[in-house]
Amino acid sequence: MARSDQTQTAVLGALSIMPMSGYALREEIKNTLGHFWSESFGQIYPALAELQRAGLVERRDDAGGRSSSYDLTPAGTARLRELLAEPPQPSKPRNGVLLRLFFGRQLGPDACRQLVLEALAQAEAQLAAMKEARTELAGGTLGGHSPYALITVAAGEHSARATIAWAKDAMAILDTLNEEPATSRPDAGT
Repeated sequence: MARSDQTQTAVLGALSIMPMSGYALREEIKNTLGHFWSESFGQIYPALAELQRAGLVERRDDAGGRSSSYDLTPAGTARLRELLAEPPQPSKPRNGVLLRLFFGRQLGPDACRQLVLEALAQAEAQLAAMKEARTELAGGTLGGHSPYALITVAAGEHSARATIAWAKDAMAILDTLNEEPATSRPDAGT
């Protein structure tokens, strides 16, 4: 599935829950899907225009013409189902913390500890956010979509717990190391 198809999937999926403006759509994607998916305004608005041209969404202007909302058409629902049935596009991992830790000998244990502590704090904040999301979803805020959204919240919780466990293991390893960073390659006689 191409990147643009994945953007369309996110946009059509969000609009399948309720009609909304482009801005509201971006906020919903950020706030609701944000622990596993992101889209920028630069991706959302072109996708909305393309989906509208294809007859997959309808744009409705408010009475004053100040704002617009988008609603899924029956063809849009059919396209969403097609996109969801396709295998997901594999994403290439890009983890700046792990990249730095892999070359951590150049930083030294203290700097690496700081990186791990920051990752730990982010994971703890993610776990708290997932707890809050779970509470909101338990109230049925998304109606029939809530059980499916809970599946993604559970993934976020498990991911955060795994990062917390990893951070504790990483700190234990770092606690066994000397404090000075290496200044040369291992094969350069050091």
